[in-house]
Amino acid sequence: MKNELTYMDKVYKWGRNWNISVMLILLAFPIAVAIIFDAAPDWNGLLMGLVATAPMYWAVGVVETITYIPMLGAGGSYLSFVTGNISNLKLPCALNALEQANVKANSEEGEIVSTISIAVSSIVTTLIIILGVILIVPLTPVLENPVLDPAFAQMIPALFGGLGVVFVSRNWKLAIAPVTLMLILFIAVPALNSGTVGIMVPVSVIFTLIISRIMYKKGWL
Repeated sequence: MKNELTYMDKVYKWGRNWNISVMLILLAFPIAVAIIFDAAPDWNGLLMGLVATAPMYWAVGVVETITYIPMLGAGGSYLSFVTGNISNLKLPCALNALEQANVKANSEEGEIVSTISIAVSSIVTTLIIILGVILIVPLTPVLENPVLDPAFAQMIPALFGGLGVVFVSRNWKLAIAPVTLMLILFIAVPALNSGTVGIMVPVSVIFTLIISRIMYKKGWL
């Protein structure tokens, strides 16, 4: 009798299938445009651009995989990498759900909670985008009002600030090193901005793990 696949076996199977499918779809669009409109890219320019940028994305991809999977679980990670916007939406949503359910990310319960929360986040995000597309014209005068600019600029800091209070309050000693590092980097290197979040989050996580290990060995925790 054929052995039935376990839940985790199905997660790995469908996770790989969907990630590969999305990758092929993303590559298919520019290829289709090039064929239909007979607009092949400048291959020399494309190669030079890849040489300049690809290594950075490879490094970020490896670091993000190592960083996010322990926090999101297998199912949540597959779903997050397919739907995107991990650091701004999927990660805060999953961490908050795990916190509310009082479960660990690496437990069976945490695996389920993380996956469901990220799935719901993806669905809600899609619905909001659809609603935004429908209402963009009538809401444009309101959204472009200068009075609202400060509020929009603080949405992401407010989101992470609320989550940060919860986790920092658990063990404030662990927060000193990463907060200090990020303050120094962003003040000393003005070029760092919101566009570098994909790089700085994994860097901060790895730095925190190293410092936490040292503090634990010295008995400071």
